Amino acid sequence: MNTLDQLSELQLDALTEIFNIGTGRAAASLSDIVGSEVVLSVPRIQFFQSSEVNAALLSLNSPRIGAVRQIFSGSVNTNALLLFTEDRALEIVRDMMGSQLSTEELVEFEQEALSELGNIILNACMSAMSDLLHFTLHSSLPTYSTGPTETMLRQIIAQTDQPTMLLLHIDLTIEKHQSQGQLIFILSSSSFHELLAHVDQFIANI
Repeated sequence: MNTLDQLSELQLDALTEIFNIGTGRAAASLSDIVGSEVVLSVPRIQFFQSSEVNAALLSLNSPRIGAVRQIFSGSVNTNALLLFTEDRALEIVRDMMGSQLSTEELVEFEQEALSELGNIILNACMSAMSDLLHFTLHSSLPTYSTGPTETMLRQIIAQTDQPTMLLLHIDLTIEKHQSQGQLIFILSSSSFHELLAHVDQFIANI
């Protein structure tokens, strides 16, 4: 069952606005790094049970993906991931590092560049949430891994016993080159309900 059914339209709108502020912050930081305009689309939010998640659901139409992972702890605990198909990941690295790099050089810089990209986007989203919903979060350092799509998704799901996944679909544009990414926030039942309680308070204060 889609957990989205548990959210009211106001709750969904509030979360969309919060994450939109976060992606806006991330875009500004990335623009400074790459020296050109970076645009992140308004995220499309969905909630799912972990057992429902697969490559088709995430629109990951590629045999391999790359994943940046960070763990956030505090009032709301979450495993956060940024997923890209591997071909898109290399395109993003090329845009970040410069088009003059060879494919071999891109692969060499892939882990470092995408870890930094994920760190910026994930932290911007979570810091916007903590700032606007008034709770404290601490984050781990980002880790990057890549592998076959279905294998990676099975590992992601197997490494958590948390039932709820908050899924954000975003479009990332660097120098007019567009890529798609998926942001996943894996929440326990208690963290999910804690998040909704903070969202309700945020709505009440508007």
